[in-house]
Amino acid sequence: MKKIAVLGSTGSIGESTLKVARHLKDRIQVTTLAANTNIDKLEAQANEFHPQLIAVYDEKQAAILRKRLPHIQIESGLQGLIAAATHSDVNFVVSAMSGTIGITPTIAAIKAGKNIGLANKEVLVAGGALVMSLARKHNIQILPIDSEHSALFQCLDKQPKQSVRKLILTASGGPFRDHTLEQLKNVSLDEALRHPTWTMGAKVTIDSSTLMNKGLEVIEAHWLFDIPLSQISVVVHPQSIIHSMVEFVDNSLLAQLGESNMITPIQYAIMYPERVPGLLQPFDFTKYPTLQFFVPNTDKFPCLRLAYEAAKVGGTMPCYMNAANEILVEHFRQKKISWFDMAGKLETLMEKHQVSPIHSLDDVLQADSEARRQTIDILN
Repeated sequence: MKKIAVLGSTGSIGESTLKVARHLKDRIQVTTLAANTNIDKLEAQANEFHPQLIAVYDEKQAAILRKRLPHIQIESGLQGLIAAATHSDVNFVVSAMSGTIGITPTIAAIKAGKNIGLANKEVLVAGGALVMSLARKHNIQILPIDSEHSALFQCLDKQPKQSVRKLILTASGGPFRDHTLEQLKNVSLDEALRHPTWTMGAKVTIDSSTLMNKGLEVIEAHWLFDIPLSQISVVVHPQSIIHSMVEFVDNSLLAQLGESNMITPIQYAIMYPERVPGLLQPFDFTKYPTLQFFVPNTDKFPCLRLAYEAAKVGGTMPCYMNAANEILVEHFRQKKISWFDMAGKLETLMEKHQVSPIHSLDDVLQADSEARRQTIDILN
């Protein structure tokens, strides 16, 4: 029996995880739930899955939920998230809280001996070397939940690193892949939030429109699979049917294909190494007679280039870039800056950042805090 903690249970990945738990109710037990503020959704989830503990990051919302669910242990703040991630009965943690908030409970879960299903990009982008070192030390499996990394994981299938020539991450290209540079200067928030193939949260949808999301995935893949950045590439694949590919030294190319839906990679991670019947209908190739592939245009989408550069610099730079981007995206969502401004301002900030090494979680959190402060300063 998999006894799971779902960190970020009210978000899109969290809700899909609970669909899998509902589907495999004889194999999966939802032991703890955690979210930021959405207590209405948490209450409904609690009434269905009867977790032993719920964590609400927002203290005030936690107090309200305690009155609604007096029979369930409800914790709050960062310590509450840690309690949910490290609960003694939990043996698998789905890390799906967006933002830096998810790093600390994920690291706590690793130290507590819990295997991780990772859907929080910040964990590896901000602290990849630290996190993977801890995972090795505590003999913990970090199983990717992102569709692209799940695809790579399945294609690699424990092949030795020396047999791999290249990891190829596919990208839909977002809603603006066919726009000219002139058109990109005038795109709206509503347009940026209309992803052509995936249904995701606002932050990741906007990151997909700038290709920053793919840049973050490149950094994640580098740490997850211990493959040099020079052997990780991105190809634009508008149909989003091939989720990613691995090219081997013998010129073989393995790809993982399927519907654009997070259910499959979530179930695969939770049940690994076992494969069990899924929720989706069998894939019908005849509905997709054409698959297209293009080289990404980093002149139009410089965020992908910036992510590669940050990873090459290393140290605090990826963490700094990620946090600064998060603030810039939030200002775009508030219509305080343009879509086109996000990459330009991010590059300016990165050029000024004084890079330092990362030795601990405190180093990660300090770089994150500095990026947020400096980004807000240049926007005011």
